Amino acid sequence: MFKFKNKYINYAAVITFFLALALINPAVRVFFSNVCELPLNLVRFVGREVDGAISYHRNYVLNEKLKNQIDLLNRKIVSLNEVILENQRLKRLLSLKESASYKVILSKVIARAPDSWSSVIMIDKGSANGIKKGMVALSYLGLLGRVTETTDSVSKIILMNDPNFCISALIQRTRQEGLVCGTLGVFLIMRYLPEGVDVKKGDLVVTSGLNPNYPKGLLIGRVVDMGKEFSGLSRYVTIKPATNLSDIEEVLVIAK
Repeated sequence: MFKFKNKYINYAAVITFFLALALINPAVRVFFSNVCELPLNLVRFVGREVDGAISYHRNYVLNEKLKNQIDLLNRKIVSLNEVILENQRLKRLLSLKESASYKVILSKVIARAPDSWSSVIMIDKGSANGIKKGMVALSYLGLLGRVTETTDSVSKIILMNDPNFCISALIQRTRQEGLVCGTLGVFLIMRYLPEGVDVKKGDLVVTSGLNPNYPKGLLIGRVVDMGKEFSGLSRYVTIKPATNLSDIEEVLVIAK
């Protein structure tokens, strides 16, 4: 028991000696200070890393939450813009429907024909709604094409840029008549115009009323170029359709 106590007394004496020496000798004091500083620096380093990791995780979670909120708001904005644009189109179509001297049936485009993507569309109205083969299709800007097939609930419409679509038309300013046909491209061609025809870029081209079911004066498009046929006996004009035929969502069908 006495030896055990002596052992602790010896330890205490050694520690006391070094502490006293540290207080007296500056070099020893610096040494002890550095020795003690090492574990403290390690603790501080670990603490900073832990705080940084916690802060990073907190900021990451907050950033993801904000990104999700922004994505949600963007989706709502897109949906709202779609509703606004649709309402604007429908308002124009309804205005045309009310002012027209003929009955029209409002429909929506539900598909495009895979084998004729640029020139054939399908609408959500059919024979059950009064639509028949040969009826004329319009947008709020002007002529689109004609109905070629119907089922009870769906109709197929060939657009006026299809090569199989041709219609008698007039240059509105001069009343010069010609035949407008599709090219399967962006533009239409008006053929069989006499040499020396009075036509200018920007002239409007409208339906002549000579084709069955087509009211006179429907806007087809605007002249953008002129040329001479290969035979040299007549001229033609290139027409840009009034309606963008690649961007059709609603259709009016003239019920005659």
